[in-house]
Amino acid sequence: MPGNNIQKIRGYIVSMPSLPTTVAKVMEICNNPKTSPTDLDKVIALDPVLMGKVLKLINSAYYGLQNQVTSLVRAIIMLGVNTVKNLALSTAILDRLADKSGFRALNMEGFWRHSLCVGVVAKLIAKKKGVEAQRLDEFFAAGLLHDIGKIPLNNALSEEYVRAMGLADRERIPIHLAEKRSIDIDHAEAGSMIAEAWHLDGPIADAIRFHHDVGLYEGKNADIVMAVAVADYYANREGIGFSGCLYPEKLPPEVFERLRVPKAWLEEIDAAVAAEIEKASVFLKIK
Repeated sequence: MPGNNIQKIRGYIVSMPSLPTTVAKVMEICNNPKTSPTDLDKVIALDPVLMGKVLKLINSAYYGLQNQVTSLVRAIIMLGVNTVKNLALSTAILDRLADKSGFRALNMEGFWRHSLCVGVVAKLIAKKKGVEAQRLDEFFAAGLLHDIGKIPLNNALSEEYVRAMGLADRERIPIHLAEKRSIDIDHAEAGSMIAEAWHLDGPIADAIRFHHDVGLYEGKNADIVMAVAVADYYANREGIGFSGCLYPEKLPPEVFERLRVPKAWLEEIDAAVAAEIEKASVFLKIK
């Protein structure tokens, strides 16, 4: 009943708790180029829980700041509006999705470790490319959230998902192809439905939707989409965490050419990746 599966996924996504109104407001005001740190502070301050989590992240080893930052405005000035927006968004989404009870087919710890690895590697790629500092956390957030479509597949169709993983294993094919064949919808499409339900747009939504279809992507966020695709390939190939994909697709050489990051560079980053995952694991501890 393929159509029925898609309906179940749609129903599950509709029933998911929506993002806090504060986060929607944060997204809205950050889309205005005239937004100042004070504007952003006023909105986040309306949600003391979110504010506490953002300050906890800012003061974690992930940023390695010399002195404790207690003022959100000061943090926004130091890190930039865009970084704080991505922190607020990532924490809110993890809050909604990092619930252990739903993980039936995939192992939750393995799934989030994979996601952290993809975030960390996407950010390292951005640094290697010389992307400006205030955009680095957009690469991280896109990598961290790229596989969120697996959560409804896992939770609403857990038996079917176990079968999809079995098919991927037996036929040595990537998990997204096995999902499509056995469930009729893959995690990129399911993730895109979540992005739509939560009014996410821009680079994060594009990375969620196109990280397995880089060749079809024609939007303006190609650098992030490609960085996440390469980071996903690296995490699966190295077996860091577990995303259900033991046989990732090899990426066409032009992805590396367009990214201007040599494929050989991926062989040199293992130690940096391990250290960054350790620092970034704070994201999973803020629930």
